[in-house]
Formats: sequence, structure tokens, C-alpha cells
Amino acid sequence: MGADIKELAALTAGDMLQADRIAAFDRLQAIRKPVVAAVSGWCLGGGCELALACDLIVASETACFGLPEVTIGVIPGAGGTQRLTRLVGKALAMEIVLNNRTLTAREAQDRGLVNQVHAVDAYLAAAIKLGNEIAARAPLAVRVGKDIVKHAQESFLTQGVADERRAFHLLFATEDRQEGMRAFQEKRAAQWKGK
Repeated sequence: MGADIKELAALTAGDMLQADRIAAFDRLQAIRKPVVAAVSGWCLGGGCELALACDLIVASETACFGLPEVTIGVIPGAGGTQRLTRLVGKALAMEIVLNNRTLTAREAQDRGLVNQVHAVDAYLAAAIKLGNEIAARAPLAVRVGKDIVKHAQESFLTQGVADERRAFHLLFATEDRQEGMRAFQEKRAAQWKGK
């Protein structure tokens, strides 16, 4: 996935503001359930920003990540500079954004950008398996956990810790917490209700 550069070349700053092509990335971030990206092959520019907007990334060994916008006179505009820096750190983000450096799937995993790397014939099944495993967890805890982890990336540490503590305490008022702890003690699978 990538932008059509011929189409973009004809647009003005006003056109870009009017079209608000980047709003879809905000909608993806707003999904309450965890979103797993499955990536194989080139994942550049807007495609990379789309993957960065997901909660988890499972890649094939052929995946290659980058933000080459600097080569056409712009920078990433759908959150790529912000999300990438929070994941891989300032030094590597500077190379990727300012000098068109790309990361192989293994490099991306080593730097915390990718959760898992699998063979080309297995990465999609692995992504589905990961999604199914998460879907089998307590739904309210997953939702709140996702919110708090995202908040940690977007806030100061002291505020994030306070928000985490508040969310942790609130989950003690749920039926799922009671069921989860009871099931653990009884050595059986929990039956989640999302309540």
C-alpha cells in the first residue's frame, strides 16, 4: 500500500487539508479491539504508517519497513514520525525518516517495531492465531489494557502510571475479574462475559 505520487503531485496544501486523507489512520487508532497487522514484502510510506497505527505486527521474513517520504520532498504525515520514534527510539527514527533507511523484518523485530517474524507461508496464520489468542482473553481487560498501553506511548510517565492504577482498580469491579481469578484457583478455563 502506498500513495499515488502522480495524484499527490497535483495537490496543494489546501487540497490536502480539505481532503483529510489521513483521518482513516485516526479511525484505526480509535478501534477499541486490538488490531493485528500482517505484513509481507515492502511496507513503505503510508503502508508503514498503517502498520504502525495497528496494535501488533506479525511479519513475514520478506517484510521491509520504511518511510521514504524525504525522497519526494515531504515527511510522513499520518503519524509515522511520532509512532516510529516511540517504538524504535530517536536515533533510528532519524535515520529512517531523514535518510530513507529501511528495516528488514528481523531488524524491525529486534528494535521493537514487529512482534513476530515467520516464514512467508506461515506469517498470516500466525497473525490470525495471535488475534484469536487475544480474543479469547477477558474482553474488558483486553480493551482497558490496550487503552492504557496506548496511553503510555502518548503521555508522560507519571500520568500514565496513575491512569494504569485507576484502570487496574476499576477492573476489580468486573464479573470477568471474579471469574478469571476463580478459574485460576480452580485450574480451569475462564468463561468470559465481558461484564
